Amino acid sequence: MKKIYLIVAREFMERARKKSFIVTTLLMPLFMIGMMVAPSLMMLYGGSEQKQVVVIDKSGIVAERMVSSEEVVFSAQNNLTKEEACQIYNTESGVFGILYINEDVKQSGNVQFITNSSSSLMLEELIQSQLKNIIEREKLKERYNIDNLDQMLADVATPIVLNTFENNGTGNEDEMESTSAGINYILGIVLGMLLYMVIIIYGQMVLTSVVEEKSSRVIDVMVTSCSPFQLMMGKILGIATVALTQIAIWAVLVIAASKFLIPALFSADVAATSDMMLQGVIGTLGDTGYITMLFAYLAMFILGGFLLYASLYAAAGSAVDSVQDGQQFNTIIMMPIILAMIVMMSVFNDPNSPIAFWASMIPFTSPIVMIARIPFGIPTWEIIVSLAVLYFSFVLTTWLSAKIYRIGIFMHGKRPSWSELGRWIKMK
Repeated sequence: MKKIYLIVAREFMERARKKSFIVTTLLMPLFMIGMMVAPSLMMLYGGSEQKQVVVIDKSGIVAERMVSSEEVVFSAQNNLTKEEACQIYNTESGVFGILYINEDVKQSGNVQFITNSSSSLMLEELIQSQLKNIIEREKLKERYNIDNLDQMLADVATPIVLNTFENNGTGNEDEMESTSAGINYILGIVLGMLLYMVIIIYGQMVLTSVVEEKSSRVIDVMVTSCSPFQLMMGKILGIATVALTQIAIWAVLVIAASKFLIPALFSADVAATSDMMLQGVIGTLGDTGYITMLFAYLAMFILGGFLLYASLYAAAGSAVDSVQDGQQFNTIIMMPIILAMIVMMSVFNDPNSPIAFWASMIPFTSPIVMIARIPFGIPTWEIIVSLAVLYFSFVLTTWLSAKIYRIGIFMHGKRPSWSELGRWIKMK
């Protein structure tokens, strides 16, 4: 253990002193906080300037029914032709655009929107939605002879606010925890992407380090003082310590942000006047205990996932003489990780689907898939079983990888075939 500790300390100090490590450690929390906070900030403060749209309605049924909002103001100018309007309401007029409606709009459904600057998808959808409702109501009036249809629809209009809670068996909304699929989606994708990057970046670091030491014959000297297994475990644990140190620093900074920055950005008055989705985002990001729990799970799955894949990367690095030769093994190792990312996207549609459940139990995909499922409030026993299987698989893969490593580090000049790797595993 003393020899392994010395190797761990060397690997840690060699990487923790690099400027890239320090810069990444400081910038990543800003990126994470930005990913979580930016949508909420844009919802609060990102509203665009109010746009003025001139409506030329030749059908006579639309212009007076267009409803202005904070985003757009409609003004009818039905006495103008399209050509006259384009000359009068040009770029210098301050008008955003001209909405031209033909006489046969009820039959054709074709409408022209002439803008003086780039339009937005949200504005176009807003205009289309209003036009669709107006024309459909007009057709209903004509077909079924309903004179007061607008008043009837206004009388029965009922806005629905969906409040989602997690069942705790009491049925009391004051005691049940409020949840939101949108918030869980944001947290799941941020945590999943973070774990994906850690496994890929630090796993590649293990492979590169082994290949460099093997090609420079440094390993030949080091194995005179320690066994190949001690060397491999020291390297894996050393780089794992670097990853966990980085995660710990990120956790402290993000938790501090949830404690102090979120309340400063979103005051109680702002949160109270926001919609339910935004209130949920503010409440989740400001819950220090919840954020701490997520980082605790993240650290456990990062450690287990990294140890599992690092042992494979170490075995791959010992079997080749250059990083380029290691790409054939690297591609095979990365396939389950990429598959996990694909499955992770399906988690957001149904976190309890069979494919999501089994992918979060299979050790090669479980770290990424399970960490994406956790924000959705899955049962604790599933997390415990997933972790147990993951760490057991790490022990098994380390034992197999060590058999390849102990022989591979002394092999030079030839890239081994899969059958040769199998023989190395069987050798005593």
